[in-house]
Amino acid sequence: MKTKCILFAISIALALPMTAAAFGTTTQKAEQQELKVDLNQASAMELRKLPGIGEKVAQRILEYRKANGPFAAPEELMNVRGIGEKTYMNLEAYVTISSRPQKKK
Repeated sequence: MKTKCILFAISIALALPMTAAAFGTTTQKAEQQELKVDLNQASAMELRKLPGIGEKVAQRILEYRKANGPFAAPEELMNVRGIGEKTYMNLEAYVTISSRPQKKK
C-alpha cells in the first residue's frame, strides 16, 4: 500500500510540469496577440519594445516607413538596415500591419 502511494505521488509530480507547459503555451500565444505592434502606426517608443530593436533600428524603421509608405507585409522589415532574416524571425510573432494605415495630420 505504501509503495502504491509513493508511485502515485511520483506519477502526479511528473505529470504536473507537462500540464503546466501545455497551459503556458496557450497563455504565451494569447500574450503575443495582445503585444503585437502595428508597423504602420507604431511610434519609436513602441517599436523599441520589440525584442532586438533598439533606438537606432526603431528610427530606421520610421525612416523606411516615411520614405516608402506603409508596410505592405511584415516581411518588409528585412528591407530595413539592421534587420536580417534572423532578427525578423524573432520579431515575426510580435508585429502586424494595419490593413488601412492611418495618416498622421
